[in-house]
Amino acid sequence: MAEYLVLIYQDESADTDDASREKIMKGHIRFGEQHGAALRGGNALQPAGTATTVRGDGSGGFTITDGAFAETKEALGGYYLVEAADLDEAIALAKEVPAPSGGIEVRPIRPM
Repeated sequence: MAEYLVLIYQDESADTDDASREKIMKGHIRFGEQHGAALRGGNALQPAGTATTVRGDGSGGFTITDGAFAETKEALGGYYLVEAADLDEAIALAKEVPAPSGGIEVRPIRPM
């Protein structure tokens, strides 16, 4: 079995009302109940505006910038760490993650 990071991207500017947010949350709860055996972790993230970017400046120092690294319509909103037999199984799991205003990225974990 291999591990995959399922990255959940969402449009942070999408206007979602309380009923829509509740529906999405129930979807995540259902996803966890249905796939608990494959889940190794996961969390929702604060909005991209709360991010801090740390980059090497090329001379041994660092540049610290408030906000996300890139300005994009969709921002990383959360993730699941899943265990799956192969990429096809990980993609099948990812298809069930609620992401009504964004997309899902599946990336294999590189063992260190």
